[in-house]
Amino acid sequence: MSSSEPRLQLFGPGTWPETRRIAAVLRKETVGGVLLISAAALGLLWANTPWSSAYEAVRGYRIGPASLHLDLSLGTWAADGLLAIFFFVVGLELKREFVAGDLRDPRRAALPVVAAVGGMLGPAAIFIGFNLDSGGGALNGWAIPTATDIAFALAVLAVVSSHLPTALRTFLLTLAVVDDLLAVTVIAIFYTERLDLGYLALAGVPLALFAVAVRKRISSPWLLVPLAVLTWGLIHQSGVHATVAGVLLGFTVPVAAAKGGGPATADHATAERFEHRMRPLSAGFAVPVFAFFAAGVTIGGVPGLVDSLGDRVTVGIAVGLVCGKALGITGTTFLTAKLTRAQLDADLNWVDVAGVALLGGIGFTVSLLIGELAFSADPVRGDHVRIGVLLGTLTAVLLATVVLRFRNRAYRVIAENEARDEDGDGIPDVYREP
Repeated sequence: MSSSEPRLQLFGPGTWPETRRIAAVLRKETVGGVLLISAAALGLLWANTPWSSAYEAVRGYRIGPASLHLDLSLGTWAADGLLAIFFFVVGLELKREFVAGDLRDPRRAALPVVAAVGGMLGPAAIFIGFNLDSGGGALNGWAIPTATDIAFALAVLAVVSSHLPTALRTFLLTLAVVDDLLAVTVIAIFYTERLDLGYLALAGVPLALFAVAVRKRISSPWLLVPLAVLTWGLIHQSGVHATVAGVLLGFTVPVAAAKGGGPATADHATAERFEHRMRPLSAGFAVPVFAFFAAGVTIGGVPGLVDSLGDRVTVGIAVGLVCGKALGITGTTFLTAKLTRAQLDADLNWVDVAGVALLGGIGFTVSLLIGELAFSADPVRGDHVRIGVLLGTLTAVLLATVVLRFRNRAYRVIAENEARDEDGDGIPDVYREP
């Protein structure tokens, strides 16, 4: 990079079309986050009432054609089936960010990618450190604290921060999108116990037909839905976790970059149309139903909680989510500023970055999913995973709320002072000598 080239501003404002689109996504994800939190709380409360056996009966109720090996419990249908809808939206968002969004610029993409990698390595290292000699397959859960739940995190951000700069919110969203890509990659590579290449190859046929149909702008659900379901079913049979099908299908939807930051092209509109249809189904139904079934762990009061904390898997997850995410995201962002010509935007402070990094420790949906995959044969440790995820997530929420509420007050004062600049010369009147 030449010395005459301007320095990249970390968390600087993006282009106006991208800022407007991100704002719309934030509003939708915030509503979804409220529904997710409510559904998870309902599942947790029900599982700890005298009627917990009814909850377990509902979660374990099996339905589906046995001849196709799809006689699954409702809990499994939520994890394998409904979350595929969530990951389809993730696939759309990923492709749009890197093809049509600001992240098509490698310089802008570098920060959230590097921060997401740091936010994965930090929690994984902490979990491994706690469980290196635990035995019993404890290390299978190394990836559990590496995921960020974007809907949950944005819901918290919306509640506690009305005056934080938009750039920080955009960073959290793009960070979580990249985080989801890394999570899907981890699931596909490390949590695939068996692999049937025949079924995987067959899945390529309906996937290719789906891709051709959407590129020709065929939007009939009577064609697209059967192709998507067939792709999902074949990938499920192949041994790869079925949610990967959602991402692959999302990747097939065409997204063309807008030229010069201008209006979106017809292809871009295709992706927007799919997202407009699927995001409410994902955020309003699929993810809350999964959360309802996944969060329902019978804690057993204080003795049960103490017993679960005796398992280093529980502690590794909780500490990994809180400390690992915060240190990983903040540390890699700080190193990016120190080791490159990038610099933090003049209007921000490093404590702002730390607050957003703490929100990265809200690992719920994907963390619970990875926990189910890691310890599917060990229900006791599976319960400990849920407790660890809940403890880590709640702690991250509390710490992030303290930090961001403090910073929000500071930015509110700045906004109020700027609003009192009556003569419009850029100098707040409160600073003017009488």
